Amino acid sequence: MSEAAPPGAAAERAAFLSSELARHGHAYYALDAPTVPDAEYDRLFRELQDLEESHPTLKSADSPTRRVGAPPQAGFATVVHRTPMLSLANAFDEADLEAFDKRVREGLGEVEVAYAVELKFDGLALSLSYENGVLTGAATRGDGATGEDVTANVRTIASIPLRLSTADPPALLEVRGEALLFKEDFAALNRRQAEAGEKQFVNPRNAAAGSLRQLDSRISARRPLRFFAYGCGAIEGAALPATHAQMLDWFATLGLPVCELRAVAEGAAGLARFHQAIGAKRPSLPYDIDGVVYKVNRLDWQRELGFVSRAPRFAVAHKFPAEEELTVVTDIEVQVGRTGAITPVARLKPVFVGGVTVTNATLHNEDEVRRKDVWRRDTVVVRRAGDVIPEVMIVSSRGPRTPADFFVMPVHCPVCGSDVVREEGEVAHRCSGGLYCAAQVKQALLHFAQRRAMDIEGLGDKLVEQLVDAERVRTPADLYRLAESDLLALERMAEKSARNVLEAIATSRHTTLERFIFALGIRHVGEATARDLARSFGALDPLMSADCARLEQVHDVGPVVAASIEGFFRQPHNREVIEQLRAAGLAWAEGPPQLRPAGLLTGKTFVLTGSLPTLSRDQAKQALEARGAKVASAVSKKTDYVVAGEEAGAKLARAVEIGIAVIDEAGLKALLENT
Repeated sequence: MSEAAPPGAAAERAAFLSSELARHGHAYYALDAPTVPDAEYDRLFRELQDLEESHPTLKSADSPTRRVGAPPQAGFATVVHRTPMLSLANAFDEADLEAFDKRVREGLGEVEVAYAVELKFDGLALSLSYENGVLTGAATRGDGATGEDVTANVRTIASIPLRLSTADPPALLEVRGEALLFKEDFAALNRRQAEAGEKQFVNPRNAAAGSLRQLDSRISARRPLRFFAYGCGAIEGAALPATHAQMLDWFATLGLPVCELRAVAEGAAGLARFHQAIGAKRPSLPYDIDGVVYKVNRLDWQRELGFVSRAPRFAVAHKFPAEEELTVVTDIEVQVGRTGAITPVARLKPVFVGGVTVTNATLHNEDEVRRKDVWRRDTVVVRRAGDVIPEVMIVSSRGPRTPADFFVMPVHCPVCGSDVVREEGEVAHRCSGGLYCAAQVKQALLHFAQRRAMDIEGLGDKLVEQLVDAERVRTPADLYRLAESDLLALERMAEKSARNVLEAIATSRHTTLERFIFALGIRHVGEATARDLARSFGALDPLMSADCARLEQVHDVGPVVAASIEGFFRQPHNREVIEQLRAAGLAWAEGPPQLRPAGLLTGKTFVLTGSLPTLSRDQAKQALEARGAKVASAVSKKTDYVVAGEEAGAKLARAVEIGIAVIDEAGLKALLENT
């Protein structure tokens, strides 16, 4: 088409070319059934490019030419997902499948359940937003709530339609799926990387993730990424079909690529058969998968089952056995985790497993070392457990095994020298120097500073990280020795911010005994137990010198909690930090021991939801707990009252659904006044 073409004719020709290119592209990338030779596709593509250059107003948001990479971006913007992108719980054997199926049936009232079964791709999760049928945004999973805006890069993925194939699209359709590289495309990409003298990728998943996170979308355009849709996040202006399987069929009619290896199965036995069949096909598949996924097929039942924590109750991922290799244990050492857990770690002769070179593998705990009978210099089978954490599975052959090769759990923390303890019934050993141990200091500081403990506003993750790494803070007591110059020496710390942090630290010197006890981070001691300890002892010194017998007289303190408290205060390092905190001016009111209140609300469970007219959440919570009540975060059949304020949401609806008593602020005050 020449530049002299009339605008009307040019517009008609551009629309025709866009339609033809979209049709041919879908046939090639989504259906693997090309409709024209590559040369013909290229000719049509170039003609459309020429038209759009001559008449820029013809270049629409969904033009096939928009797949060509754009100039580099300065960085990725943050996208808040309309519906969170949750993870899946895992199943590893048929017992796990039976337990999942049982939980689902019990949750739905003992009905027979059909499941949509599909592949679990080893790629990168994406969320695509279509508004009135046009692709307007794309984001990575990120932390589940927010992801990175990768729209420019996703436009380069030829299998993703820029416009849905329907004359009546939803006002909004949020499509969830996986970006991935096929095996042959990955091999070709690595060959090109090698020929160009550039870094080669370890596996297709890493290559896919790296391709999507390029700031220059022209680089992404040269990476042959594919996409499979498998779910819906949000929809407006249309209704989804009744089942998950029908939804995927509908996606296919819209031009969205969906995997054909999917089915509907019933019961744990049906799920296991699908897993076995796919496992047999796995080596010959053109892409990597690390398992299969089972979802309750009926969408209304999915909504009824809902979610737990960060995973849906209606779905599970059934993982395949991870890759395994042989290697030699060169040493067994221990690592101290952020919470004080002491974990034996096998140092290995480097071995390539599951796409990465592994030099360390977890042995979990001392019992596992004994059960597997792992010694230094043994040859072992190493697996990437869950395709993430390398794990020693079994001993393949024994080494020379001298006494020096036998692993013994240390009795003192290798970091701070405090006692290593193992509580009754626990499998893990732990360092007892929580306030002093350098391995735990960041976690200890964050706990100490949190709002319900010492309430030091502004002392968050990043600042704690910098303070510890710069060796400005070693224990919580060091916080009260900080000067403004210490903070100003940190990255991105302005004078006003530094003064605000120092003021918050100074304000925290005046606290309550229960807050201070909670802030110490004693294992098993939460807010409620800290409150009970403060009331039962009235002062810190009697608590610090109490033995287990005295501690067990406190409400809800059993032998395990008592031993944890006694062990914590027995450590000289912890007592030293506490004395330093007192010397820094931390103070609270002390008095005689108080009896736990008994009354009409003792033992009752309340849930607070919405905004109350005159009381804050904390005020209401404190008033209830002062009268012996418990305040929970979720509504269950054990809840006695739900206190509902303005804009009360799902918790109120749940209370009404299961028949829990609902009261407003006036009703709450009436209860408080009468107890």
